[in-house]
Amino acid sequence: MAESEALLDAIEIQTLNVLPMPVLVIGERQGVLYANTAAEDFFQASAVVLKRQTLDDLVAFGSPVLSLVEEVQRRGASVSEYRLELGSPRLGGERVVDVFASPLPGHGEAVVLMLQERTIAEKMDRQLTHRGAARSITALGAMLAHEIKNPLSGIRGAAQLLESSVPDSDRLLTQLICEEADRIVKLVERVELFGDERPSERGPVNVHDVLDHVKRLAQSGFARHIRFTEVYDPSLPPVSGNRDQLVQVLLNLVKNAAEAIGSDAIDGEITLTTAYRPGIRMQAPGSQARLALPLEIGIRDNGPGVPPDLQAHLFDPFVTTKAQGSGLGLALVAKVVGDHGGIVECDSVPRRTTFRIRLPLHEARERRQG
Repeated sequence: MAESEALLDAIEIQTLNVLPMPVLVIGERQGVLYANTAAEDFFQASAVVLKRQTLDDLVAFGSPVLSLVEEVQRRGASVSEYRLELGSPRLGGERVVDVFASPLPGHGEAVVLMLQERTIAEKMDRQLTHRGAARSITALGAMLAHEIKNPLSGIRGAAQLLESSVPDSDRLLTQLICEEADRIVKLVERVELFGDERPSERGPVNVHDVLDHVKRLAQSGFARHIRFTEVYDPSLPPVSGNRDQLVQVLLNLVKNAAEAIGSDAIDGEITLTTAYRPGIRMQAPGSQARLALPLEIGIRDNGPGVPPDLQAHLFDPFVTTKAQGSGLGLALVAKVVGDHGGIVECDSVPRRTTFRIRLPLHEARERRQG
């Protein structure tokens, strides 16, 4: 009988450890009796360390999670709360979670506490918004290309004709007209990229080759004053994509990181990362199939960060933090990543801004198409 109970306990522990959501078992006086692998990642501490703590040590003083656990212990019934804010030095700021608490039968006041971080779900929802914005800007790009570029070429030609017949003092004005017409054409051409709906050639792409190419381009130009750090998972399989488009996306993000750091920074650093992170799935564009997105590419910089009021709209067209920016670079990134069946997200605090791209593996896409 004891061996059966031990086997059952082992199975329960193994089951809890494979869950992607943090799970804690809280006992008397709010002590932590058990923490699964996801809880170790969430609280940035090993299970051994967590079991020496109480729940008060893990969450902020007066957190509603404390009263939630007390209510479950008192009533002996399950309780759920949504969009609770957790915050403590260990968690590194506010994190919004859904909390599910249930009594553990046969174990006195023990409570099973499961957390589901809301930011992941909200980021996935924002990807759908980004795709909708990309579709809107696609139509806008096609319209601008036809309705603006042609008249601008006429305006520029007329200004060049006038330049030969006006006094020298007025030639500055005709040159200004030409320069501004050229600037508007460049802006329209960037928007026009959104209107290109032709299917691109796809195949297996080694993301590390793409990152190395982007790093060489950056170090030979706009980021020659910045130190690059690489944290790669060398065992990653290839992604299904278009190499040129992925170079464009990553070069855009690296350039944004370099501009955020600034040309005068003496300690500027950009960290390029890759990792395999299973557990995230998203509906593929134009299909009912749900595609796994286990391959993660990260670009982190130690610049001043993105203002909090812009973070939720960072990938929307014409939203920018730069005085001379057009606000189309990140919108184009969102479109290209979305066309690849992936998602892009940003987390930003001062001295630590990270853009993460999650993409499907080449094998997964081939099986779906088959």
